[in-house]
Amino acid sequence: MKIPQVTEDSSANSEITMDDVKNLVKKKDDIEEQIQAYYDVLEDQGVGVEGPLVDAEGFPRGDVNVYQIRTARHNISCLQNDHKALMAEIEEALHKLHAREKAKREQDEAEAHVEAMEQEVTLPPPFAQVDAVTQGSPACGAGLRVGDEVIEFGSVNAENFQNLQNIAAVVQHSEGKPLRVAVIRDGHKVQMSLTPQRWSGRGLLGCNIVPIHR
Repeated sequence: MKIPQVTEDSSANSEITMDDVKNLVKKKDDIEEQIQAYYDVLEDQGVGVEGPLVDAEGFPRGDVNVYQIRTARHNISCLQNDHKALMAEIEEALHKLHAREKAKREQDEAEAHVEAMEQEVTLPPPFAQVDAVTQGSPACGAGLRVGDEVIEFGSVNAENFQNLQNIAAVVQHSEGKPLRVAVIRDGHKVQMSLTPQRWSGRGLLGCNIVPIHR
């Protein structure tokens, strides 16, 4: 019977939530209110926590409620112990929460890193690079940026690309029609739709693309 109990306890401890912490803090606040209430009782009696309960001759004082004072002092002592234990419990719960969040963050970062590495491995090689994009042009509107490495431009890709004339031919035949363009940006594949068309500037794209020599 002991083994399941241990498992349940450890599972419960590892699954502490922020709501659990809030409940503990509420208990702490309630205890602090109770302690203050008992301090108020002592204050009303004019003896405080350390004031004597006997007179100069050793007899119980007749000007105060000795029983009420002793009860208040005893309860303060007990509640302060409870308060101390609760503070330790809250600290431990917060530590576990932070540790779990940190572990989750590190795991997410590791998974993102692995995913990025896998993507890098599977990405096709770029055959051209964007070295200029004019504001207000079709290329700019499609989201093309300087530094983007082109891996797909309509029907042109790394396998059939020979020279920039290949891209020029696709552009000429696709005026007014959306072209599927894929680039590598910051190690990630970015896809967009680029429609070659007349605009206020030169050409149908408004960008300059140069071949990448490998």
